[in-house]
Amino acid sequence: MITINNILCPVDYSIYSEKALAYAIELATRFQAKLYLLHVLDTRFLDVNNPELPYIPVTTNIISEETIDMLKSRLLKSVNEETQGKISVEAVVVQGVPFAEIIRTAKECNTDLIVLGTHGRTGLAHVFMGSVAEKVVRKAPCPVLTIRHPEHDFVSP
Repeated sequence: MITINNILCPVDYSIYSEKALAYAIELATRFQAKLYLLHVLDTRFLDVNNPELPYIPVTTNIISEETIDMLKSRLLKSVNEETQGKISVEAVVVQGVPFAEIIRTAKECNTDLIVLGTHGRTGLAHVFMGSVAEKVVRKAPCPVLTIRHPEHDFVSP
């Protein structure tokens, strides 16, 4: 029998992470697991000309603690309204490089499963920008369930 005690769901307020969050809530409810919501404030946009920045840990906060607390509160409010207290939910807001922070948080929270939305970037966009989901799948300390919301994908005429 599979035991899942801790689920990590990175959220970025996209349609893809909304769908992943719905799956994460369903799984957390089914397994009575604790759900960790993770929002990463991407620090790479601070200095796009510095190629080393994605590999340098963030040592200073770019966002105030009050703002971080407000973001945590928003995350918890929306999920707690939906789950009505049936599961334990904790919000984590950090600053850094998304894939690295997802991996770090998964380890810190003893995560048994990561539920991650993906936009399924392909072609040149994938070559130039990479895929957070792909990096997480390769480096995660636990299984990763990637969720794509195909009805919102662009379809050429």
